[in-house]
Amino acid sequence: MTTDVQRQLAERVEEAVAPRGGRPSRDPEFRALRQLAGRNRKHPPKTPLDALQHVCDVAREMTHGTYGALAVTGADDYVEGFVVSGMDAGTLAKLKGPPQGHGPLGNMRQDGLPVRLEDVGAHARAFGFPPKHPDMKELLGVPIDVRGDVRGALYVTDRRGGKKFGEEDEQVLRVLSRHAGLIIDASWY
Repeated sequence: MTTDVQRQLAERVEEAVAPRGGRPSRDPEFRALRQLAGRNRKHPPKTPLDALQHVCDVAREMTHGTYGALAVTGADDYVEGFVVSGMDAGTLAKLKGPPQGHGPLGNMRQDGLPVRLEDVGAHARAFGFPPKHPDMKELLGVPIDVRGDVRGALYVTDRRGGKKFGEEDEQVLRVLSRHAGLIIDASWY
């Protein structure tokens, strides 16, 4: 990621989180952008994947997901970039590659609509996980839009703390997916 692009994106985030007429700090979109801006200040991303990793980490942390992932897809819907959050390096190394989204995630990337499932295995298009993939049950995901085309997905799984993913969690993912779309647009295509 060029220094100019990174600076411009950081400025956009800073502008979005600047105090405005008493915008409540409990607004999930405000909190997501504020947390992302803080992470970017503390650990400036050097590459587009670093910047997308920040987005994925903030998404997982704010929604209390066990795992988070962000996939960047090309025009053919093939995964070209992939970052995860909440998975240790050993587990990640056992996977043969990024999931290509043939089940519920594929639906989301095709129709551009968010996905919220209490049991991903019960979805009509579910066909199981690849070997050595951690078990996952609950899924919340949103598409990443770049200039009107779906160019990826941001999703979290298995909310910790006994609650289900809710509307506020989806709002967090939506604002972070818009930011991911800016990163992808500026640096990927």
